[in-house]
Amino acid sequence: MKIPEIKIPKNITSISPKLLTDILFRKDKRVELFLALPIDKRIDVLDSLTRTVKRDVLMHIPEEDLAEILQTVDPDEATDILQVLSPKKRESVLLVLSQDLKDSISTLLEFDAETAAGLMTLDYIQVDISDNVADVAKKFKQHEKRTGRPPVILAQKEDGKLAGFLPGHELGFARKSEVIEKYVKRIPTISYAATHDEVMDMFTSHPHAKVAVLNDSDAVVGIIYSDDILKLIQESEASTLYDFAGIHAEESVADSARNKVKNRYRWLIINLATAFLASFVVSQFEATLTSYVLLAVYMPIVAGMGGNAATQTLAVIVRGIALKQIELKTAWRTLRNEMGAGLFNGLINGVLVAVVVILVNHDYKIALILAMAMVINLLVAAFFGTLVPLIMSKLGKDPAASATIFITTATDVLGFLVFLGLATAVLA
Repeated sequence: MKIPEIKIPKNITSISPKLLTDILFRKDKRVELFLALPIDKRIDVLDSLTRTVKRDVLMHIPEEDLAEILQTVDPDEATDILQVLSPKKRESVLLVLSQDLKDSISTLLEFDAETAAGLMTLDYIQVDISDNVADVAKKFKQHEKRTGRPPVILAQKEDGKLAGFLPGHELGFARKSEVIEKYVKRIPTISYAATHDEVMDMFTSHPHAKVAVLNDSDAVVGIIYSDDILKLIQESEASTLYDFAGIHAEESVADSARNKVKNRYRWLIINLATAFLASFVVSQFEATLTSYVLLAVYMPIVAGMGGNAATQTLAVIVRGIALKQIELKTAWRTLRNEMGAGLFNGLINGVLVAVVVILVNHDYKIALILAMAMVINLLVAAFFGTLVPLIMSKLGKDPAASATIFITTATDVLGFLVFLGLATAVLA
């Protein structure tokens, strides 16, 4: 069926879900649809696109249109956009930018995008702590006139070291002749080489509006705002969710089936190997299953409940690791509490499933076996769900990505082993 051509009204005031979907999935029309939007809506759309689609759009629009976008956003956002492009396209776009923006972007491009410097902006001015309000106000207006953005006012001591920042409202309330020193407030600092995780830890542990970025000589090279960290935290959460499911971080809803297969097949093969391990355990009790076919009906309940309980524990532990609330050497109390929760949840669900078996199948022995297996497997889930991510974190591995396969294997293999082992012992 032929897809009808979509026309974008010139007076469009919002980005509709349908338009965004068309840009994501209609590869043959996405550039045309994007260029039909006014400049402010183009920027909104770029924020909503996946990295792959964003690159495709930006690589195929004229340099002049791309330059217009870069001139509109902040230099740090412009730098992020340029880093999506190929080196050749990036160089051609830089040629048509204004000199001020080109200088700012060139400075930011020198730093590693995966460090604190990759998050910073250059919207700041440095003044001496002995300057008066009038002089600072003049520098403030000059920067704002030149860039179109109000800067953060950083005050430095006589030795050139950072003393703090001057809140902008003081320029309107303090007397023009007053020295700014008494109005200067403390501002946190971080090394330009700090990792994104270290930056997020700093903001989450000590919430504040902005942080000054320093080089190896303790000189200021930029400012990081809290809204940039919020965006980073959101991206980190999405990445953790992808890891948790065994999906490549770059995969998106707009990817082709081929790319989805490429990103997922390794994880599925590993899971297939563990599934064979669980099957091998089940095969060792073939005689028991042949004699008591009813056992096979309830086997998925044991494995499924163990897996669900382990996922709950894993989610709590991974969050605790991310927030620096727990590590392997301090895990005893958490392990004890998780095991306690596993025991009581196992008893509750074990009683429920036993009642169902008795009412439906009138088999008290299998009801008892299933209840006991439920309790034991939820204890297994709590044990492995707590310790495995902590061990992986200790080994320097991503606990969300690497722990799930081991925990699932434990609950499946040990769940079947306990259930069928008890059945063999009790029913023999």
